Amino acid sequence: MSSLPGETDGRAPDGDLDALLALVHRSRRLLVLTGAGCSTESGIPDYRDTEGAWKRKQPVQYMDFVRSENVRRRYWARSFAGWQRFSRAEPNTTHLALARLEAAGLVHWLITQNVDGLHQRAGSRRVTDLHGRLDTVQCLGCRATQPRETFQAALDALNPGWRHAAAAAPDGDADLEGVDFTAFTVPACAACGGILKPAVVFFGESVPPDRVNDSLDRLAEADALLVVGSSLMVRSGYRFAVAAAERGIPIAAVNLGRTRADDLLAVKVEGRCGVILPRLSAALDLAPAPPGPHATPAALPAS
Repeated sequence: MSSLPGETDGRAPDGDLDALLALVHRSRRLLVLTGAGCSTESGIPDYRDTEGAWKRKQPVQYMDFVRSENVRRRYWARSFAGWQRFSRAEPNTTHLALARLEAAGLVHWLITQNVDGLHQRAGSRRVTDLHGRLDTVQCLGCRATQPRETFQAALDALNPGWRHAAAAAPDGDADLEGVDFTAFTVPACAACGGILKPAVVFFGESVPPDRVNDSLDRLAEADALLVVGSSLMVRSGYRFAVAAAERGIPIAAVNLGRTRADDLLAVKVEGRCGVILPRLSAALDLAPAPPGPHATPAALPAS
């Protein structure tokens, strides 16, 4: 078995890289769990630093969004600004390398904590969007859904001239400082008059139990877990590392900084996903994956 090609990036000793390559070689049913570090090189910021601490003020909480019209105005005004950049993000070398691993038959399933749909656009087919997708808006009352582009157009029509310079923030948010949100108009659900929310799991909100259970079933079918670009500080991701350890499934991680599961890892490569994953793909001599769909995420198989 040859070593991984290329530079070590100053943070990834060749021994760690070779250990990762060996683990992937041994595995034929690899479960991949991805986080925000996969998408930072697509221009989507992450929440945490290399120590797993918050870089910024925590995002909107679910109960605050539900209870307060003012919070909803502020959220949607910022999201209206942020969507323009978020929706233009393209898959990067990490997404493409993981799609190649799947196309080669090495990835049994991929669970992502991201809400950007970039894995599917890169060509990955066997994907669970654990925290949902930002490109869909859902009514909290009747559960009707609509494409985000449709809702974005409605916000634009109701708020003519609403244009503010804003810095990009995680998950399609935008930093709007010193702006008065009270005049921003947010439509209600056209079907029932209910509250509209992006079809993603907010902080303080639970991942739907059936989605968690289906994901744990995919883990039970795997023979190794690879964590890519996640500090695992949030329980919804960390639970998979704990479940893998309890089942005796070896765990590897590629992450720039510490993870909550460092003491559970068999292999850790500390470096940028956009450097390490392409090197892994090249070492395995994988062909490019076929182009991915741009809309509907892959459905879970029957358990």
